[in-house]
Parts: sequence; C-alpha cells; structure tokens
Amino acid sequence: MASLSEEVLLVLKKVRQRKQDGTLYLMAERIAWGPEGKDRFTVSHLYADIRCQKISPDGKAKVQLQLVLHNGESTTFHFSNESTALKDREAAKELLQQLLPKFKKKANKELEEKNRMLQEDPVLFQLYKDLVVSQVISAEEFWANRVGNLNDSESTVNNGKQEVGISGAFLADIRPQTDGCNGLRYNLTADIIESIFRTYPAVKQKYRENVPHNFTEKEFWTRFFQSHYFHRDRISMGSQDIFAECAKQDEKGIKNMANQGVKNPLVDLLSLEDKSLDEGYGVCTAQPSTSNRTVKESSNHAIIKRFNNHSAMVLAASTRKGDAPTDQASETSSTDGNSRDSDFFQPPLKKVKLQEAIEYEDLQMENGPKTVALNLKKSDRYAHGPVPLQSQQYTTSQEIINSVNCIRHEMANYKPGLTQVLTSSAASSAIAALSPGGLLMQTGVQHAVNQMVPSDLQGELKHLYVAAAELLRHFWSCFPVNSVFLEEKVVKMKTNLERFQMTKLRPFQEQIQRQYLSTNLTGHLEQMLQTAYSKFNIWQTRRMMRRT
Repeated sequence: MASLSEEVLLVLKKVRQRKQDGTLYLMAERIAWGPEGKDRFTVSHLYADIRCQKISPDGKAKVQLQLVLHNGESTTFHFSNESTALKDREAAKELLQQLLPKFKKKANKELEEKNRMLQEDPVLFQLYKDLVVSQVISAEEFWANRVGNLNDSESTVNNGKQEVGISGAFLADIRPQTDGCNGLRYNLTADIIESIFRTYPAVKQKYRENVPHNFTEKEFWTRFFQSHYFHRDRISMGSQDIFAECAKQDEKGIKNMANQGVKNPLVDLLSLEDKSLDEGYGVCTAQPSTSNRTVKESSNHAIIKRFNNHSAMVLAASTRKGDAPTDQASETSSTDGNSRDSDFFQPPLKKVKLQEAIEYEDLQMENGPKTVALNLKKSDRYAHGPVPLQSQQYTTSQEIINSVNCIRHEMANYKPGLTQVLTSSAASSAIAALSPGGLLMQTGVQHAVNQMVPSDLQGELKHLYVAAAELLRHFWSCFPVNSVFLEEKVVKMKTNLERFQMTKLRPFQEQIQRQYLSTNLTGHLEQMLQTAYSKFNIWQTRRMMRRT
C-alpha cells in the first residue's frame, strides 16, 4: 500500500478495474488502485508516465476514466457507485487535470537532462548502450542512482533560470472552433490557463472561490468566455456576470496607474495630446464630453481601454515578482540631486536613468580576473582534504617540519652495507635465473599485454569492465538485505549479472579464442562475478534456514 510519507489527495471507493471492485487512490506523485480486502496495489502509475486521460461520453451507460501511458498501454477504471459515479469521475478528472501538467514538465526536464548527460559523457553513453539497449537492465534501474544528481543539477539550473514571459497576444491565440450546434468550443491548455491567472489575478481569485464549490472547471471557463470581462468591447454588462467585480477592480487599477504616472523623469506623458486635422482645427480647443459620445465612439473607447488595460496587466505580470523591491528602492532614492549626501548613498533616479542611457556594460573594460565560484556543501572537507570521518587528530605543521628534518639527518648519515646484504654466489645465481634463457625465463622474450592485444579488443574490454562495475555496484548496494524491496532487487540483480555474463562476456571470450590469444583477459571479471554469486548463494541459504 502507500508508504507513510505519501500524501493521499483523494480516495474513491467502488471503482472497478477488469471487473473487480476496489478503491482508487490519487496521491501526490502517483495514482493507484487496490482490490477490496487486500492490502496492496495491483495498479500503480506515476503521473510522469501518464500521457493523457480520456473519459466516456455522458450518454454512455458506464462511467469510465481511461489513462493512456507514454509506452502506449492504457488502464480503464469503471466507477460503479450508481449514486455518485459521475461525481467521483469528475473529481478524479479535475484533480488529474491539475497534477498531470506539473509532472509532464518535470518529465520533459528530466528527459532533456538525461540526453544532455549522455551526449556530454561518451563513457556513460557506451554504458547505456551496453546495459539498457542490450536489455541487461531496465532504464529505470540505470538512472536510479543518478536521480539525485539530476535533481541537484535541476535545482542549480532553476536557481539561475529566467522565468518565461507572457505573450501579449495569448488571448488572441485562443481561437474558438464550432461544435456543429451553433456553439463555440475553446481548447485551453495548461500554459494558457497559467497565463490568464498571471495576467489577471482577479480571475484566479474567482477560480479559487467558485471551483469546484459552485461550478465545475468547464462551467467556470464557459462563463468566463461568455462574460463582459472577456468581451470588453460590449457596453452593457449582465447582472448575473460573476466577473463584474473583476472589471471594477481593473477600473480602479487603471485609475491608480494613471495617477501614479511614469517614474522616469526623462519622459513626460502629460505633454502628449490627441489632435485631429478636421474642420475647425486650431479654433475649437474644447474636448468633447463623455455624455455626448455616440454608440460607436463609446465602443471604440471601450476597445482602446481594453487594449491599454491588457498591455498594462501583461507588463505587471512580468514585473510583479522581481521589480517590486527595485521600484521601492528607486522611490526612496529619488532625493534632491543637489544634495551632497546623495552621492554617498544610492544615486538619484534621474542620474540612474542618464547612466543607463549613455553607459553600456558590453563596452566596459574588465579590470579583475575572471573567477569561478565554488559550490561547497562541506567547506571543512575542502580545507582538510579527504580524511577519514572518524579521525579527529590532525598533524600540526611543526610536527611535519620536525619529521622532514629527521629524515634529512638520517639520509645524510646513511652508510650502505651492500656486502652484508647478499653473498656473491647467491647474487650470481639470481642474475643467471633472471637472464633470458634462465630458469625463470623459460618462455623466452616476454611481450607486454598491450602489445599482444589489438586496440579494438582493449576498448571492448574496457567497456566490459565499466558495465560489470555498474552491475556489481547495484548488486553490492543491496547488502545488508533488510527489506522486501532489497530482497527483490538482489534477486533481480543476480539475474542481470548472469544475463550480462551470457550475452556480453561469453561472446568476448569466444572472440579472443578465435584470434588465438593465450592471455586470459577475462579472468578478473570472472572472479568478480563468482564472488558475487557466492555471496548470493550464502545469503539465499541463510534466508532458507531462517524460514525453516
């Protein structure tokens, strides 16, 4: 069942899977189903492995939810509770709509990171081909020990990653399609919904207040696209429009932005006026009142106001997170430029704007040398070097100096006594035995192994050693075997070692024999595998004895 650390978001009972009743669990990172009366899951899918979800039509007798995985497989759940079947299916569907986009982006990032690691590391890519492509181990087992590295690199990238901005035409890109019944259908993606929420916080607030308490998600977005808030060129506003309050908030926001004006002292927007070269130009200076506007002029005014409001909201969404402290600092720093104390603190705003206009960072000379910042998790290890964790005794510099002086003194007073080491007869016999043709040199002139073995076989042997080391590392990491998961893993890794020996090591040995090489190149590999097999047999024998 679910581990203690997993957060269960939704539990739905009376859900059938392959004509068997059970309970559906939606957790923080996966969806699982377990049959009634059993304490284990028979169906479990990570959200990152799910490509999409499908639901049965409203008129169908069975209320079903289908999950389509990236590998092409699918799982169908049948909601059999007659009174709450449709409600349960909608709750599961809406929760999946919120969770799947998050894990889809995470899966894409992990896939890009894996591809980058394989491209940058040829040894890792060769190891991936030897183990995963040849089906010695699965891809999940190969990347299992590197998940931590992926997460660390991802967090490092995200810390310096620039947030994606919002397109000014994201609402115009939502093109409705006719459904054949004098209706329109809008296809909303997770990116479009996120852009709407970032641009219009009032809509996000309405979404939190009404979904799923008062409306479903489909009904909410239907009301949004039918509202005056979306069609702001309309003059009249319906009384049942839930977005009427949002429009009023935007009106207040526009007035506040107009009253604040532009903080750039080099720009004066008040000097701009709309002048038309019509009849009476230069004579009539009075502006037409809003009460005398025609319907067409009011409609045009509403469209212009909507464009200005949309542009202001897009800019505000882009600068809402990072520029708030900057603006506050610029307001506090806009002191009198003639003050002498202002130069010792932050320069005034007008001086800053002038410097931005006349100075370019690309043209400035770099005085200091380029340095690389170290990201040290434990600085004491970096300072002292790779020392044992248990050791707390460090040699002082004075002790090292005394030791060096002592060695120098002993070397200066050293007197060799070669005549007392070996007799002349023993020395001559040793030289004769080690000479070519002697007792210990019966095979003649010895050649180095790297001269006897071709370079292609050396490279293949190196790949075999790397692959065997990866498998053996997985195998030995299972000990001590103190859980069910480790028991399953050690049995699986022993099978993987046998498969590696049959599919990789044996063909290499046959290739060496065909080339008539007498050197045993795979003896050390065979010894490491036999040691692992012996350890597995001992563990399996002890486990059988404990059970009996």
